Amino acid sequence: MTDNEPSTEAPDRGPDSPSQDAGLWPGDTGTLLDRSRRALLELIRGPYLSRARSPLNWAALRADEGAIRSRLNDLFLELVVDADAEFAFVRAVAGDDNTFPRAVRTQSLTFLDTVMLLTLRQRLVAEDRDGRVIVGQDEVYESLQVYRTPDRDERDFAKRLNSSWNSMVNKLRVLHPVGESGAEGPARAEISPVVRMLVDSDRVRALGAAYGALAGVHESADGADGDADGEADADGAGDDASDETTADKDDS
Repeated sequence: MTDNEPSTEAPDRGPDSPSQDAGLWPGDTGTLLDRSRRALLELIRGPYLSRARSPLNWAALRADEGAIRSRLNDLFLELVVDADAEFAFVRAVAGDDNTFPRAVRTQSLTFLDTVMLLTLRQRLVAEDRDGRVIVGQDEVYESLQVYRTPDRDERDFAKRLNSSWNSMVNKLRVLHPVGESGAEGPARAEISPVVRMLVDSDRVRALGAAYGALAGVHESADGADGDADGEADADGAGDDASDETTADKDDS
């Protein structure tokens, strides 16, 4: 593992690590502190836990990481922590023959969701050396116009782009609004560092090649039918993300 890779190894848990001596309710046999349990729950709900959005839960995770990691392992889940970017997520354990059960559900993305996610990741990788990476809704939409099929009118395509943009903001939480938001969502947004982990490099290359070829077909087609509605099997945080997430569960 390089210095820049997120950690999947459990830190040593000393005798002074937090634990719950008294139950939170009658009959409670749990041993984690209240806040550590909330951090664990946010991780399982997905798509990720970050210090920026949930500072108390993040602090609890860092203080009680070994015990939380152990609870997740009991559910066939692996904890991935990026201490530098200050976020963490869970992913399903990858067995040799895929025999482990899946405790969290994979986030299903539409075609436009996927190409927008790839576009945001590309921008982040190219520009994050300068600090925060902020993009405009209009520039992202313009870059995705190559995927509009000849049978799709501009108004309908714009509606689908708005849906994908708002999914990035509210469901996957890889865009954080900057300034005021209108009826079609925030006009500008900061790309979250976690977007790097939502699609790994191998899948980026595979999807990028496939969608790049598809964009070329769309540009050269003259009235040919195209399909921009198909769903891609892209994953949520790491390998998995719950589809029951909401945008606002900060330190719940």
